[in-house]
Amino acid sequence: MQGLMMQHELMISDLIEHAAKVHRDREIYTLNTDMSEHRYSWADCAVRVRKLANALKSAGVQKGDRIATIAWNNYRHIEIYYAVSSIGAIVHTINPRLKPEQIAWMVNHAEDSMLLFDTTFGPIIDGVSAACPSVKTWICLTDKAGMPDYKTDVVDYESFIAPAPETIKWERFDENTASTLCYTSGTTGDPKGVLYSHRSTILHAMAGSFHDVIGAGSRDVILAVVPMFHVSAWGLVYSAAMVGAKLVMPGPGLDGANMCKMICEQGVTIMAGVPTVWLGVYNHAKQEGLELKTVKKALVGGSALPESLLRAYELDLGIPMQQGWGMTETSPLGTTYAAHPDTDLSDYETTVRDKLYAGRRIFGVDMRIVDDAGTILPEDGQAEGHLHVRGPWVSSGYFKGAGEDAFTDDGWFATGDVAALHPTGYMEITDRSKDVIKSGGEWVSSIEVENAASDHPDVAMAACIGIAHKKWQERPFLIVQPIPGKSPDRDEIKACISAKCAKWWLPDEIVFQDALPLGATGKILKRELKVIYKDRYL
Repeated sequence: MQGLMMQHELMISDLIEHAAKVHRDREIYTLNTDMSEHRYSWADCAVRVRKLANALKSAGVQKGDRIATIAWNNYRHIEIYYAVSSIGAIVHTINPRLKPEQIAWMVNHAEDSMLLFDTTFGPIIDGVSAACPSVKTWICLTDKAGMPDYKTDVVDYESFIAPAPETIKWERFDENTASTLCYTSGTTGDPKGVLYSHRSTILHAMAGSFHDVIGAGSRDVILAVVPMFHVSAWGLVYSAAMVGAKLVMPGPGLDGANMCKMICEQGVTIMAGVPTVWLGVYNHAKQEGLELKTVKKALVGGSALPESLLRAYELDLGIPMQQGWGMTETSPLGTTYAAHPDTDLSDYETTVRDKLYAGRRIFGVDMRIVDDAGTILPEDGQAEGHLHVRGPWVSSGYFKGAGEDAFTDDGWFATGDVAALHPTGYMEITDRSKDVIKSGGEWVSSIEVENAASDHPDVAMAACIGIAHKKWQERPFLIVQPIPGKSPDRDEIKACISAKCAKWWLPDEIVFQDALPLGATGKILKRELKVIYKDRYL
């Protein structure tokens, strides 16, 4: 016997209309590309979403068409998110930090028919437009007065939407229809496209609203630093509309001074971004004597949370930090930190240990670890294996069938991470499968060595790689990027590592570089370092 419940599709259009009706006066604040300020309400946003949707349909956009964006976190980008998906087309967000040839490759692979971009990225457009024949319309996210001259034939956004009606009857269609296309960063091989659906997006936004995840409510003010051009800004644009939170969109103003100004003036309660951004905020706050009293928590993802940064925020600024783990393929929320009921929160050292894990899995996401033969390993906190995940917002395959070896025959996604699963529900990332170091038949965790080295106050970033060794097969080799103006001592760095890692994990050699090579998402490109230093121990 089945239940007598209505079959009501989960649609992104319902989110914006809900926000417009129920939370109509809650604000979206934007620091624009030209550093001017813009404010309007969720109700105002919904009107412009409808206008854009009508304009797109009038321009011939059909269901399934890919509409690309290269844009900052701002109110026009929010409008694109909602309007494109709500007419059954697909938002394809592109990371502007990629190389021009990578951007052109993605546009061509996605077969984008239209591309909308911020003025900042005009030079990118002029550089790639001739190589992107599928794009018929280029739209600059400004008005006519603010549009620079381009070699490419470009329309300004405000003129594009101006004649369109402010009302629309949203069509209802299969909730499994694709809504968003995000490509992986392509650190190995070509990038791979991940297609989110209306259903997965709504469920992901609901999960993000759980108290122990993002946990925002209608009284919260969210500073969305994590970029909309990368994994849909962790779904914050959708979660905020769902619960009626105020959004603070920083545009290109990602330096410590701008961040602190927005936090203080807009009354930010929750902020989400990568560790490097929060380091800039901390340094500026300390320099200017700011207390950031309104902030209830800082969400961290994208790379491991350094213990030194965690302690600085919690003990010095009094702001709790919460680390999560995820991937493009997991929409990206996969786990989050939540204090275990048995944890004695008066014991801060235990709390720190737990917070430095990748988090506890969210309801809806299942995890397992397996050995090289595919045997499932115990969740005892000791066994380490290849991490597999599955769930309603986890990818089941890649766009156009690429990289299918990442998906198991029994329905799991192989993340490429090596992890331990603890009995308390915590997941601990110990390495990437391709980065783990095997020395004398024993495994060395490059991530743990890097995190320990980063505890040194003069270390900005560290990369531990495995280098071929005549006797031990591989040995760890550490490359350190010092904080500008600092000269860290090798022996002091080794002492930091020795305090947390096995003695035989100590790198045989430590070298310094002014800057480590970074990919488009800010991750260290270890493959480049391995090429540079491959013969160092031979």
